[in-house]
Amino acid sequence: MRRKTRLTAVALSGAALVVALTSCAPGTGADTGSTADTGDISTDISGVGDVTLTVWDQEVRGGQNEQMEQLNEAFMEKYPNVTIDRNSQSFDDLATTLRLALTDEDAPDVVQANNGRNTMGQFVAADQLRPLDDYAEAYGWFDRYSPSVLQYSTYSDDAKVFGDGSLYGLPQVGEVVGVFYSKSKLEELGLEVPADWTEFDAALKTAKAAGETPMLLGNIEKWPALHVFGPVQGDDVDADVITDLGLGNAGQSWTTPENVAAATTLQDWVNAGYFNDGVNGTDYDAAWQSLAAGDGVFLIGGSWLAADLADAMGDDVGFFIPNTGDGAPATTGGTGLPFTITSAADNTDVAAAYIDFITSDEAMDVLAETGNLPVNRTAELAPSEGVMADVFTVFGEVTGNGSLLPYLDYATPTFGDTMGQALQDLLAGQATPEQFTETLEADYSEFVASNE
Repeated sequence: MRRKTRLTAVALSGAALVVALTSCAPGTGADTGSTADTGDISTDISGVGDVTLTVWDQEVRGGQNEQMEQLNEAFMEKYPNVTIDRNSQSFDDLATTLRLALTDEDAPDVVQANNGRNTMGQFVAADQLRPLDDYAEAYGWFDRYSPSVLQYSTYSDDAKVFGDGSLYGLPQVGEVVGVFYSKSKLEELGLEVPADWTEFDAALKTAKAAGETPMLLGNIEKWPALHVFGPVQGDDVDADVITDLGLGNAGQSWTTPENVAAATTLQDWVNAGYFNDGVNGTDYDAAWQSLAAGDGVFLIGGSWLAADLADAMGDDVGFFIPNTGDGAPATTGGTGLPFTITSAADNTDVAAAYIDFITSDEAMDVLAETGNLPVNRTAELAPSEGVMADVFTVFGEVTGNGSLLPYLDYATPTFGDTMGQALQDLLAGQATPEQFTETLEADYSEFVASNE
């Protein structure tokens, strides 16, 4: 929408980009000529001497890596006394190596930590991450970010409560799960983009009758089906209930008629032949590649697939989320992995200045230009056309007028495994919807009881 009139920094590169980024005082988006000093912390790191800041991230793909390289270069240009020692790993590799690294005396200074209880929650409980409320006040992070985003990086000191307490990290990007589709397939079928879940179900039926594969899913890794169930659940279950369940907080139950109804919808789709054959034996990447190859109509997945699908499908790919029965969108989503400061960090002022820099208003320009979904200023930075325009619009609508629901595997340290297997059983017809919810309830209730 403002692709051609965006701030000048995004049209620049090299030294010009550095100048545009470094002209801004931390956290403000403008050069005020002053720095904050609250005694124990300071936002002025120009005089700290030569420092090496060790950063571990998982921004390894395409535009994710590109934005980190640009921002790191600009930060070191602004602060010549700081050298960034970057260690970039895949999501899976980082999840494996980070636990051990945080126990080492040479632990990194800044790390991306998965928001969930089994990662960030355990690190908080073990005092391996530093709370950031003082820096958030000094830099204005509480004003920069919406509470609905910050809740996913917030824990009580003992990590028993998720979504309330101290802030432990800041994300750069937003994420939203929706429905990718082939525009040409819909046109051939005489269908419009479904406005709600009732219309979506009707579109699946029409596609099946026409001999198409209505919906693609690769669930061999088990977690992809969570991103199908979550949006469906959002149509049946109140958003506040899903948030409590997803964050593993007390007071709710999985064994309700509404949750059973969501599970029933998923199993009914399987029984009706709406999915590709053998979803539990199909690779995640193979599923979206099948959509790109013209072998299906719809695919429910995360916004992180948009760039790859656009490269493969061009203007043929679109993205939407059906509205719920009350007319508002509700779907799974949240943020990319937040950047956190470890308790072992040698200079937390430098670490905080770095996090502020890579999440600033100006950094959001760089993120948008490199094909990422900025967690802030999303609607303002939306491109004018293409699937990324759809993604930006959906994220803005869900966060502004609907409900952005948590990833359900956040709930307990074991919930990802529990729900992943339960969904495979549900999809394979080896569990009823009632048995599915009972399995989830057992994990959830046991965890909640242990936290009391």
